[in-house]
Amino acid sequence: MSITVNGLRQLGYEPIVDFTLQDDSDGSGVYIKSWISGDAQPTVSAIEAAEVEWQAVYDGQAYARLRKAKYDLLNQDEMRYDDLVNNTTTWRDGIAAIKAAHPKP
Repeated sequence: MSITVNGLRQLGYEPIVDFTLQDDSDGSGVYIKSWISGDAQPTVSAIEAAEVEWQAVYDGQAYARLRKAKYDLLNQDEMRYDDLVNNTTTWRDGIAAIKAAHPKP
């Protein structure tokens, strides 16, 4: 593992504001080119541990990203209106199907 933007963000730092990273493509990997923050620069191991934390949170939200992608494909306002006018449950059924296909862990 190495230094990552996500690890540094997990620690509360923002690119350009607090740091810049560089990868010289010589095989040595990513390193902190400049540390701008007034805080002490975190160790590589602290950044790597924060990356692991960030990844766990990100992975835990996979269902939410999948649901959102499916919700975005629905014309929900029109579905709700049509359900109201036609006395149907198309919108609720569509939402329930998405939730069933992508349950919370």
